[in-house]
Amino acid sequence: MVAFALLVSALVLVSSSWAFPVGTQRSPLQNLPFVPTGLFCNIPFPLIQEALCPRQTTSSPVVMTPLGPAQGAADTTGATRFVVRYGNADRWQESTVVSSWEFPTGASNASGLPLMCPQLNADDSTFSEDCLAMILYVPTSIMGMVDAPTLMWLHGGSFLTGSATGPGLDGSALAAATNSIVAVVQYRLGALGFMAPDGTTNLAVKDVVTALSFLQKIAPSFGGDASKITLAGQSSGANMIRAILAAPSVSSMFQSAILQSDPMDYGFLNTTTQGTLLNYFNSQISCGSSDSTCLASLSVDDILNAQQNLTNNAASLDPAAGSAEPIRPVRDNELIMNPLDLTAPFPTMSKPILVTTVLDEAALTIYSIFSDPIGQSTYDAVVSETFGQPRTQRLLSNTLYTAPPTPNDGAVQDARPQLQVLGTDQVWRCATWTFARNWAQSGGSAYVGVYTLGATYPGNSDVAYCTQAGVVCHQDDIEIVFGTVPSPTAAQAALVTEMQARYSAFLHSGDPNAAGYPTWVPTSGSNVTALQFGSAGEYAAGACTVDYWGDYIEYDYQVYDI
Repeated sequence: MVAFALLVSALVLVSSSWAFPVGTQRSPLQNLPFVPTGLFCNIPFPLIQEALCPRQTTSSPVVMTPLGPAQGAADTTGATRFVVRYGNADRWQESTVVSSWEFPTGASNASGLPLMCPQLNADDSTFSEDCLAMILYVPTSIMGMVDAPTLMWLHGGSFLTGSATGPGLDGSALAAATNSIVAVVQYRLGALGFMAPDGTTNLAVKDVVTALSFLQKIAPSFGGDASKITLAGQSSGANMIRAILAAPSVSSMFQSAILQSDPMDYGFLNTTTQGTLLNYFNSQISCGSSDSTCLASLSVDDILNAQQNLTNNAASLDPAAGSAEPIRPVRDNELIMNPLDLTAPFPTMSKPILVTTVLDEAALTIYSIFSDPIGQSTYDAVVSETFGQPRTQRLLSNTLYTAPPTPNDGAVQDARPQLQVLGTDQVWRCATWTFARNWAQSGGSAYVGVYTLGATYPGNSDVAYCTQAGVVCHQDDIEIVFGTVPSPTAAQAALVTEMQARYSAFLHSGDPNAAGYPTWVPTSGSNVTALQFGSAGEYAAGACTVDYWGDYIEYDYQVYDI
C-alpha cells in the first residue's frame, strides 16, 4: 500500500525558470529619510549616516535602517522594491541575521534580483548557495507611519524548487492595496535545507525564523510595526508556516498566518523516517557525516544529484515519506514540538489564521499523469494501490468517489473527475478542514475558504483541463492574491479587489471581513463554514465531515503514524 502522495509528482512543482517582470519606470517616494549614495552614506554607523546624509527625493530612494542604508527601486505602482540579504549560512549550518544591509548575491544594485537557492532543472548560473534573500515591497502610503503590518510570503515548490522571483510574486500591487510591507522570502531548499549530514534538522525552517528576526529589526524603518507580522504562503510555503505554528519558541515573532493550499495530509516527518532518509542521502555523497573537509568539497551538482536519488527512492525507503514531498519539515521535538494533526492533542492556540484551498487542487497532477480518459478498472486499481484496505472499500462505496457508469451512447467512460475529487479531498481540502476544527477547538480563530475562481498559473496551461472554464488548479490562487493576473477578466479583477481587501483587514486587525463583502464566519469546534471566493455562498462539506475523513477514512499521517 502506498499513499496518495505517490501520485503527486514533480508535476506540481513550481517552475524555477520564471521570474516576475520588473518595471523600468521609476517614481519618487515621498516622506522618506532619503539619502544620496555618497561618501558619508557609506559610513557603517547608522547614527552618523542619518546625521550627515541629507534627505532628498530620488528615483533610487534610500531608507535608513539599523543595519545601514537601504537603497530601493521605485516604480509606478505606488510601491518601492528593496532587495536584501537577510541571513548568512555556511553549508549545512544554521543561519544568522546579517549585521549590515547588503544586496543579495545576484543583485549588484537596487534594480537587481537575487539568485535562487540551488535546485534541479535550473542552470547553475541562476542559483547560489548564498541565497538567503528577500524582496521588500513598500508602498508610499505607509511612509511616515509607525504601525503598518508586514506580510511575509513563503513560496511553494515542494521544498525543492521556487524562489522570491517566481511568477506572480511581484508584491507591489498587494502592498499598495493592503497598506502593508510585503516581504517575499527565499529559504534553503532540498537536501541543503533539510538533510544536514550530521543530523541537524529543519535548517530551512530556521532560515524562516532568521528572516522573521531580520524583519523585526528593519520593519520600523519602513513604517512598519515589528509586532504586526503575518506569515503567508502557498503549498509547501504553507506547510512551512504550519511547521512554524508548531514551534512555540517562534510564536512571539508573528501575529497571524495565512495558509493557501497546504497538503496537510502528508504530515511532518518524524525523526525515524528522517533518519532513514538521511542515512540514504549520506550514502550517496560518500562523505562521513562529520568530515567537514569532504562535505565542503562537494559540488552543488553532487549534492543535487544525491538529492534526486533520495527523492526517487524515498517511498521505497519508508512509505511514510511518500514521493511528492519526501523532503519536508521534521517534528524533531526541539523546534517543531507538535504534529498539529489528529495524532496528538493541539496545544492551546490564540492566533487567527486563514486557511484556503482551490476547487480542483489535484487536477494538475491527475490530468498530467492520465492524459486520456480512464475507465472503471483503472480507477479501482489506482484507488486500491493508493489506499489499500480497508480504505479502498470504504471509499469506493461512497457515491462521491464512485466511478461513473459506462455511457450507453458509446461515449468513453472517464473516471478522472472522481479521482481528482478524491485527491483534492484527501490531500488538501478535508485535511485542511480537520486542521481548522482542531485549531478552533484549541482557542484560535480559523477562517476557511475555497477558491472557485482563479487565474491559470504559468505552467498550468500545459494541462488542458486546467484551462477549462470553471476549473481552478493548484497555484491558480497566487496571482489573484498578488494582483498580478495578466489581462484579468471582470470577475478576476473583482476577486483580486475582494481578496486584497480581506487580506488588508486581516493584516491590520486579525479579522478578514471587509466592508461590502459577505461575512466570513470563523470555524467552530465542529462546523466549518467555508466561504467561496469567486461565487456566492458557502462551499458544501461533502465528505469533509468530522466522522468521515480522519475517522472512517484515515489520513496518511494517521496510517503511517508520523
